[in-house]
Amino acid sequence: MSTPYTVRVAEDPADREACFAVRKEVFVVEQGVAQDIEYDAYDAVAVHVLAVREDGEPLGTGRLLYGEAAAAKTGGDATVGSLGRFAVARSARGLGVGAALVRAVEDAARARGLAAVDLHAQTHALGFYERLGYETYGPEFPDAGIPHRAMRRVL
Repeated sequence: MSTPYTVRVAEDPADREACFAVRKEVFVVEQGVAQDIEYDAYDAVAVHVLAVREDGEPLGTGRLLYGEAAAAKTGGDATVGSLGRFAVARSARGLGVGAALVRAVEDAARARGLAAVDLHAQTHALGFYERLGYETYGPEFPDAGIPHRAMRRVL
């Protein structure tokens, strides 16, 4: 059975808090990422996207960095955005929420004139991103103690 949900850009403080709540559930609680590295200065300048169930329950989130904020993650290429802090609540996995969030970030990137989106994927999620058109590049590396690979999709 599918769960009706919507995906939108997080516009107000309540939306932002919902994004942070999903990130805490997935990264801090489930994966053991230290809370002090989960939230950073980029949260203030990022475009956050949020998936919300019909009853208001937050299901997933992701963020887009672009311009100067993305430079360190994209090799300094101003035409490439960076998708990050991508998380889907356990209860929403397998419902298409993740793909909808990725497409929402890509739409936000296109709206800002970007030509591509990079991301750092946990290695267990490579297949998910490959199915959405992302290609790996570079070696595996640790981030918060979790193996990752860089990926890019040209828009």
